[in-house]
Amino acid sequence: MGRDIRELASAWTRHQRHAFHHPSPALSPWVEHYWEARWDYVEPYRQKIVPYPNVHLSFGGGRADVNGVCSSYQLKVLEGRDHVFGVAFRPGCFRPFLGASVSTITDRVVPAAEVFGPDSPTVLDAPTMDAFLLEHLPDDDDPRVRQAAAAVELIAEDKAVTRVERLAGELGLSIRGLQRLFAEYVGIGPKWVIRRYRLHEATARMAAGGAIDWAALAADLGYADQGHFIRDFKSMFGEPPTWYAQRY
Repeated sequence: MGRDIRELASAWTRHQRHAFHHPSPALSPWVEHYWEARWDYVEPYRQKIVPYPNVHLSFGGGRADVNGVCSSYQLKVLEGRDHVFGVAFRPGCFRPFLGASVSTITDRVVPAAEVFGPDSPTVLDAPTMDAFLLEHLPDDDDPRVRQAAAAVELIAEDKAVTRVERLAGELGLSIRGLQRLFAEYVGIGPKWVIRRYRLHEATARMAAGGAIDWAALAADLGYADQGHFIRDFKSMFGEPPTWYAQRY
């Protein structure tokens, strides 16, 4: 089956509009950003959603859901004219809201009422969401939240972090202690998070345009060879990098 031409060369931008908003300063330790997606498709479109280590609170289609971290890409069918509003929590910072290990909702969607109670906002904008989340802020100050968030930030910012052993050493933790921290607070293992942020650098190269030396890129990202890079990319994105690059 041929590819949908609406997924090639950024053609999706003719059918979708995305916007991002900052939370209030009081929420910034917990919330990375708010996001909105609006679309208008005459024919159904299979939207590929690639994962990050964020838990999301989403409102759309008459539902309010908490979306745990996804370990791989997802496909959502978009059709007609519709929209969704969401909250992206900072990686490592959702456990106090959930009151349980974040790994319990990995690859799961649970009704928001199970976490936040039955009263969801009816107006979906940043000020309303600020007020709603401020009413539900956790009471306890858990230092391991900050530790987990700092660990993910280090992975995102330091391209030299390509191995779990290095991350554990930087944080002064054992490998097992690091794995427990990530399971409890991030919801997915440190190896996955490292791989995701290094692969983000690959998609940034694609977005920048121009020819890519795939073997050199694999080496830059810490892979022993190009084959390992391709397998990891396909596992995360559902298609090989040369195929995915055609989206830009």
